[in-house]
Amino acid sequence: MSSFAADFSGATVQPSPNHGERRDGRKPDMILLHYTGMGTAEGALDWLCRSESQVSSHYFVFEDGRVIQLVPEERRAWHAGKSVWQREVDINSLSIGIEIANAGHPGGLPDFPDAQIEAVIELCRDCGHRWAIAPERVLAHSDVAPVRKVDPGEKFPWARLAAAGVGHWVEPAPITGGRFFQRGDVGQPIEALQSMLSLYGYGTEITGEFSTKLEGDVEAFQRHFRQERVDGIADFSTIDTLHRLLSALPRFS
Repeated sequence: MSSFAADFSGATVQPSPNHGERRDGRKPDMILLHYTGMGTAEGALDWLCRSESQVSSHYFVFEDGRVIQLVPEERRAWHAGKSVWQREVDINSLSIGIEIANAGHPGGLPDFPDAQIEAVIELCRDCGHRWAIAPERVLAHSDVAPVRKVDPGEKFPWARLAAAGVGHWVEPAPITGGRFFQRGDVGQPIEALQSMLSLYGYGTEITGEFSTKLEGDVEAFQRHFRQERVDGIADFSTIDTLHRLLSALPRFS
């Protein structure tokens, strides 16, 4: 694709060839945040712009806050892969993908610089306003692809974004003792946990068994909403935080 006009006024355009039509006339109603997980920002940006990579995103945010737009928002960028949210499986057709330059877990989870986070906030606000994206539809790649993906990681400052009006958030419950559920447990409490995760949006199957799949879904939830401990164990802190998030959704409040 030749150059195009940036949708976000703060972005510089560097076109990627990796995109297509949004299916069934879908418009973006979700923002999906990623980290690049590569050693350098320049290397990650180059990869997203190579046809052989078969990956792209709409935006790329450097550590210093510079924003590059790779794909027009009206087009379907290739960033989510095999994913599911609220029973939707073509996440690429309904989302705006933002890649945030950060070495991620392979690089020891470095902090996200202030300038970068401020740029992400401004970009998300702008996209959210123009497309009327609900706060609860600003998600992590790990939310829509648990186990397979872990970005942008448990050090991403979701609370800071929420304080600036981006995303859905409640203060996580403190980690205490008490009853918990883990892999191998079965019964009605496990069904209830699975139902709550599914209601929020995760692709959780309701089986009544705490399987490896459920453990991965719980880890994904913790990585976004209860970052102090990501262990896949459904303790009081995890379950209470999930319950309060559900209660705060417009469709349940």
